[in-house]
Amino acid sequence: MELKTTILKKSILAASIALLFNLGNATAKSDDKHNMHKLYEDNCASCHGSDYGGYLAPALNSETLKGRSPTALRTLIMTGSFETLMPPFFGRLSDSEIRDMVKHLQATPKLDNPPWTIKDMQASLKVYVKDESSLPDKPTFKIDSMDDIIGVAARGKYGRGKGSEAVFINSKTHEIIAKVPTVTAAHIIDFDPANERWAYVKTDTAEIYKVDLYTMQAVRSIKTGWNGPGMGVSRDGKYIMAGSFVPHNAVILDAETLEPLKLFELEGIDPDGNHVSSDSGMIIGTPYADIFAIALENAGQVWVIDLEEGFPVTKIKNVGRHLHDAFLTHKGKKLMVASYDDSVVIALDLEKREIIKKLKAGCVPHVGGGAAVKVDGRTLGFGTNFGTCDKNVVSVWDLDKMELVKQVPVSGGTESPAAHANAPYVAVDIITKDRRARTIQLIDKKSLEVVKTLDVGGHAYFPEYSADGKYLYISAGYAGDEVIVYDSTSLKKTANIPMESPAGIFSRGRVKYMTRGLSPDEME
Repeated sequence: MELKTTILKKSILAASIALLFNLGNATAKSDDKHNMHKLYEDNCASCHGSDYGGYLAPALNSETLKGRSPTALRTLIMTGSFETLMPPFFGRLSDSEIRDMVKHLQATPKLDNPPWTIKDMQASLKVYVKDESSLPDKPTFKIDSMDDIIGVAARGKYGRGKGSEAVFINSKTHEIIAKVPTVTAAHIIDFDPANERWAYVKTDTAEIYKVDLYTMQAVRSIKTGWNGPGMGVSRDGKYIMAGSFVPHNAVILDAETLEPLKLFELEGIDPDGNHVSSDSGMIIGTPYADIFAIALENAGQVWVIDLEEGFPVTKIKNVGRHLHDAFLTHKGKKLMVASYDDSVVIALDLEKREIIKKLKAGCVPHVGGGAAVKVDGRTLGFGTNFGTCDKNVVSVWDLDKMELVKQVPVSGGTESPAAHANAPYVAVDIITKDRRARTIQLIDKKSLEVVKTLDVGGHAYFPEYSADGKYLYISAGYAGDEVIVYDSTSLKKTANIPMESPAGIFSRGRVKYMTRGLSPDEME
């Protein structure tokens, strides 16, 4: 009996040791996974997505990397990818961290729409200036008009940390007014149409910063999701709407306090009859009414949301198969939405809340921030084509008659067009991945022909005109690390403004016309 008891005690002890050992291993593995995910978030997620499913850059997960050589992946991380936003991580990450990251990526599946709730948003809200009424009532720097401000979303070398900031420039002098740090890469800058002092900056990791332009400082911030660029400001400046790729939702915020007011789950029946959960595409406010419009990328719907009690939604269905960006025209009553997979741009009537017409576009339509301008009495819209196609064209539509006028041949894939009533050319950026990607092509507004090609010396993208149309600003990113300024008529280089990985360019003057569907000659 005593021997059996001793054996039993030894068995229990061994089992307990084994259990503790296994629990220890499980805890260690869990900690390792958590640490590697944090390393991924800190270095990769801004571009590749917090869910490992891709964002600005390709998806990195066990499915997409299946069969890939760990050595090749390690080399890519160490050296970076030439002619893309990916920098070399050798020196930033240790050799063991890079090796462990490759193992982590090849073992980690795409995360299934990780949540970010109203409570998460509320917990993320930060207040940097407690009493905004104490702020000065006029700009603390010299500027003729606040409309002369241009904001540049600077990514920084690694998409976070030093160099990741919103850079504000005086477009009359081409001098930097201030740089507002954003922790992670700035993506979109929008301006309050009702109060010139406020701007809102959204980052690749879905933080929104409320910026006081008079003192050039962030006064509040909130994280509205994991990633996704969509953001709009209402015509009265009272509300912001922000959408996410991850998770699949959008939120309306109080623009003054950034407090979340209502969360919308983005889902619906797509044009093929399937119920899908959807990324957020464009979000836009309009001067025509107190509404927001939001595109559900994967569901093929555009929702019109009334800014009244309960925020009721009208759903315009069967718009297109992969909706993305859009621009307003006709004083904000008409919305032009690009649909990747249909090769069309869809005109919507926001007043009647219905489809007007689907217009022929290029292979992967992309309209950027929009280019609509009056030429010889008719309103022309210009649409670019994201990526490389067999036939690279810029589509031109008559937006009064809603018909295709011409498809202008260009030298490569294009991303963002820019036009202005006071400038003779429509500028489009060539994003094909070779030396042509350093160029901007200029289309004469009257002849609708390419008349000039500019080599900006770095990856050229996101052209934008100053509020008065006298200057054309262009980001020379990747290897360029500067914004180039040209005289919009002579096309002579006027200034070089250094910054780290500049991307989107946003004129505050645009809030009064292009972004809101107006032209300078229509402004009151």
